Amino acid sequence: MDTLTSIEFFVTTVQAGSFAAGARRLGVTASAVSRRIARLEDELGVQLLARTTRSLRLTEDGAAFLDRGARIVEEYRAATETLKGTRTAPAGALRVDAAVVLGRALLRPKVADFLRRYPQIRLELTLRDQFIDPVAEGIDVAVRLGELRDSTLIARRVGEIRTLVCGSPAYFRRHGRPKRLDDLARHACLGFLQDGRPTPYRFAEGKAPPPAAVEARFHTNDADLLLDGAIAGLGLVYSFDFHVEGALARGDLEAAPIREPSLSYPVHALYPKSRHLLPRARVFVDFLVELFEARRNQTKTTKTTKTTETTRTKRAPREA
Repeated sequence: MDTLTSIEFFVTTVQAGSFAAGARRLGVTASAVSRRIARLEDELGVQLLARTTRSLRLTEDGAAFLDRGARIVEEYRAATETLKGTRTAPAGALRVDAAVVLGRALLRPKVADFLRRYPQIRLELTLRDQFIDPVAEGIDVAVRLGELRDSTLIARRVGEIRTLVCGSPAYFRRHGRPKRLDDLARHACLGFLQDGRPTPYRFAEGKAPPPAAVEARFHTNDADLLLDGAIAGLGLVYSFDFHVEGALARGDLEAAPIREPSLSYPVHALYPKSRHLLPRARVFVDFLVELFEARRNQTKTTKTTKTTETTRTKRAPREA
C-alpha cells in the first residue's frame, strides 16, 4: 500500500505539472510529495524526474513508468469505487468521449438532465470523430456510431439511428421530390467529407447513387453546416435522423420519400474492462439507453398521430 501511495503521488504530480500543484491536489505539502517520489525512485532504482528550481521533467525511465503507473492507480481507484458504489451514490469525475455530431445533436440537450440526476458526478465531455484508446487517454466511456473495430474494450449497444435524405420545402417546390435512388443524380446533394473524401448516400445494403449525386457545390466535414445549407435551400442533405429531427419538427426540412430503405447504424458505449463496473460509468450508459428508448417511443407516437390524422382527413365528409 505504501508503494501504491508513492505511485499515486508520482502520477498526480506529473499530471499537475509541479510539486506544488500536485501537493494541492493530494492535500499534502510539497515536501511530502518530494519525499514520496524520492522513496519510489530508491525502491525502483531509477530516476523518474529531473528536478530543477522552477520545473520538473520526466526522465526516459520516468516517461516509460508513467503510463503503467497511471493504469495501476486507475485500476485501484476503480476497484475501490466499485465497492463503495454499492453503498453510496455515484460520484467523482466521469470522462466521456463522443462522436461530434452525436454529442452536439443528441447529448448536448440532455447533459443538464444527467447532472441534475447525479449531482455528485463531475462530467468531462469531449467531442471528436477520431478513434481513440480510452485506456491510454483515461476515458471512462466512449460513445461511437457504426460497426465496431476489433477491440479489447467492452461494448454495450445503447441504441440505433437511421439515415434520411431531407430538403427544404422551398427546394422541393423548385426541384421536385426524389422518389428513387437514381433520382438523386438529378438533384443538388450536399456532401459530407470524412477523412477528406465525400461519403456516398447509402440506402439498402450494397447500393449507392451515381457519383454525380454527391458531386455537390458544397462539401464540408461539419454536419451542422450541411444542415444550415439544406435549410437555406442549397440542396439535399443526407444525415442521421437525430440530427435533422429538430428541423423536421419545425418544418424547416422535409424528408424525401425515397422508396429504398434507409440504413440503420448501431450506437455503442465502449469502456475499458477496468471501468465497466464503475457506478458513475454504469449510470451514464444506462442514461444513454433511456435516451434512445425515449426517442423510439416518441417516434412511434408521432407515427401513430400522423396515421390517425390522415385517416380522419380521409373520412371527413365533404362540404355541400
